[in-house]
Amino acid sequence: MVFMRRFSICKLMAKSDPKSSQSQISWVQRRLEKIWYKGGWGASVLLPLEGLYRLLAKADQSSSKNKQIPHPLPIIVVGNISVGGTGKTPLVIYLAEQLQQAGYRPAIITRGYAGDLQEWPVMVSPESDPSVCGDEPVLMAQRSGVPVIAGPDRNADVTFLLENTDCNIVISDDGLQHYKLKRDIEIAVIDGARGLGNGHCLPAGPLREPAARLASCDFVIVNEVMANADISMQLQVSELSHLNSGNQQPLSAWKGQTVHAVTGIGNPSRFFDTLRSEGLDVIEHYFPDHHPFSLSDIEFDDRFLVVMTEKDAVKCHSFATDKHWCVPVTAKVSKAFIKDLLKRLGEMEFEHNKP
Repeated sequence: MVFMRRFSICKLMAKSDPKSSQSQISWVQRRLEKIWYKGGWGASVLLPLEGLYRLLAKADQSSSKNKQIPHPLPIIVVGNISVGGTGKTPLVIYLAEQLQQAGYRPAIITRGYAGDLQEWPVMVSPESDPSVCGDEPVLMAQRSGVPVIAGPDRNADVTFLLENTDCNIVISDDGLQHYKLKRDIEIAVIDGARGLGNGHCLPAGPLREPAARLASCDFVIVNEVMANADISMQLQVSELSHLNSGNQQPLSAWKGQTVHAVTGIGNPSRFFDTLRSEGLDVIEHYFPDHHPFSLSDIEFDDRFLVVMTEKDAVKCHSFATDKHWCVPVTAKVSKAFIKDLLKRLGEMEFEHNKP
């Protein structure tokens, strides 16, 4: 199951021989995404594997639910049912901010994907090395201002939090399919531009679980406006941040400029489209998700500046030059959603959950 969800074969190739494997990984990703989102005969060829995947996923879900452990504080799980970027990380940061404003003491648990630690869980700080504990945990620690714990065992992460912090609510980043974690509220995020693709599960389509799974979630949030969406989320960008100095410039000031846009995220087209919508002329550089960047990846023999996502930037600060900038994004969700979420939390009875 982990192989199917994370494309582990490709990831292992990248670790064993990064330079020779990146083009192969990119080709596989592009080919699959074409099948998933643009149609074609490829999906029908993969249908038998989809059937096997769904059987294994159902068995894994049933087995994991039998091993759930109750915790003395509410758990909010933020995830998706499709592979690739949907905007979960900005939403997790947004939730942490909103819960703090409501008087809660939130903490975040996350997988720590692409980290090389041998012993988990670990407390992540804004200064942590992303190659050790993962890029997204470091970004969340920098932006949220709340405790962030990285580790593959979500129950162990919660136990670690209870022993080392005074948090009274937990946000689990990307834990929708981690059924060993008993959750109290589920929030699924959908990419409004891509939707659910061709509606098939892996590997014939992009879904980790059938679309019917959304009906059991407490909230379904659509990143960007989509017809029939009950709750929509916008990722707002307004400025660029210089990697070396931290100086900021309005993104609007770069209108008409040509830039190298470098990214290693789940949905790079969203990043490129955002820059173009602001009037920038974009030269695209697409790497696999969680790519371990080096200076050679972000250095080009011309005068153009280089722009990357905030998640990519946390891995590039140590070797960035004056040419390198990133684009911070902030999630904005309707106030009605937060009001409903807080109402549900207020109705729950836990030992540690009251503000």
